[in-house]
Amino acid sequence: MLKKTIKDKKITVGVVGLGYVGVPTALALTHAGIKVIGIDIDKVRVRQLNSDKNFASKKFHASTDFAEIKKCKVILIAVPTPITKYKTPDTSAIETAAKNIAKHLSKDSLVILESTTYPGTTDELVRPILEKFGRVAEKDFYLAYAPERIDPGNKDHSFTDVPKIIGGVDKKSTDLAATFYLTFLKNIYKVSSPRTAEFTKLLENIFRLVNVSAINELKLLADKMDIDIWEAIEAAKTKPYGYMAFYPGPGVGGHCIPVDPFYLSWKAKEYGFFTRFIELAGEINELMPHHVVTKVIWALNRVKKSLRGSKILVLGVAYKKDIDDTRESPAIPIIRDLVRKGADITYHDPFVPQIKIGNREFKSIALSGPLLKGADCVLILTDHSGPNYSTVVKSAKLVIDTRNAIKDKPLNVIAF
Repeated sequence: MLKKTIKDKKITVGVVGLGYVGVPTALALTHAGIKVIGIDIDKVRVRQLNSDKNFASKKFHASTDFAEIKKCKVILIAVPTPITKYKTPDTSAIETAAKNIAKHLSKDSLVILESTTYPGTTDELVRPILEKFGRVAEKDFYLAYAPERIDPGNKDHSFTDVPKIIGGVDKKSTDLAATFYLTFLKNIYKVSSPRTAEFTKLLENIFRLVNVSAINELKLLADKMDIDIWEAIEAAKTKPYGYMAFYPGPGVGGHCIPVDPFYLSWKAKEYGFFTRFIELAGEINELMPHHVVTKVIWALNRVKKSLRGSKILVLGVAYKKDIDDTRESPAIPIIRDLVRKGADITYHDPFVPQIKIGNREFKSIALSGPLLKGADCVLILTDHSGPNYSTVVKSAKLVIDTRNAIKDKPLNVIAF
């Protein structure tokens, strides 16, 4: 019965967590003609979404009331999963969501966890919570894990084009989840269990962290050998097999890549296993902001200037180009360290109007000739499409380019 109801799109879907995952998911569902109730603890967020013209009003409304779950036959959990300062998982948002869902879960409903997490979370954490009120998974409700695969700013792959990995606690849970996702996505891929699906998501992120960290380390070596790493990468890309290009930068940002691998690293210790590649990659990634600051000091010394008192104009504080996401952005520790060392910092980012670092708030300043000319150093941390880099080169005294935004580098441009 539930399968047919899902297939016919005669369901209401509850999306718990209206952030970078929940909102695009809810939007895709409404575009497919499916009714959605979005639930979030942030009252301001809920109010904003209820007045957002992007959502079809008859198909979507947001609420802070978990009692709305009673109306939903499919419930998605898309809440944040950060790590603590000790690099251990913080699953408190998942636990809170599961507890609130459990209070209002109706019989024969399907619950799907989408938040990135360690292998075993669905079975060991979410399932027992949902079963607290006497319901039994596989009998009274269905449970699956289907990791989000959202890449903010990616114009090559739309949300509905990316295949969805699905692993249920039993065959029926997997099949129901597959039926559900095929109502608004083009492709799905079934795996044997939630643990495999959870591991798959971490595998994707670890692959990127390790490779970006490797190229960052090679960038530092190339500098010492007076070799242009960007030229070497372009040359390596001509090989039609056995090579995939990764690019250096000031550090890997975003929620997934610098955070999620440590979920597996933490879980591995339960099995007496130590993930040395993850730890090493994380170490290299966290050292990159320090190397950027060192490069700024070195570059200013070349023109007989001290970092203390120098005017540094930062171009871009988002973690990647053409998006407004600053989560885990390397710009944050870089700016924090530059300020601590006495630099006078201003920034321009067309996507991030303001940012708080420590106790200090910074506001984006409009890019202009006088601003560029007045800076002792322009530091490119995000290669947004907006700025005219030719104008930057012509106007600035000194430019440090951490993203290869300026291809042909005149004497006043230093590649990181």
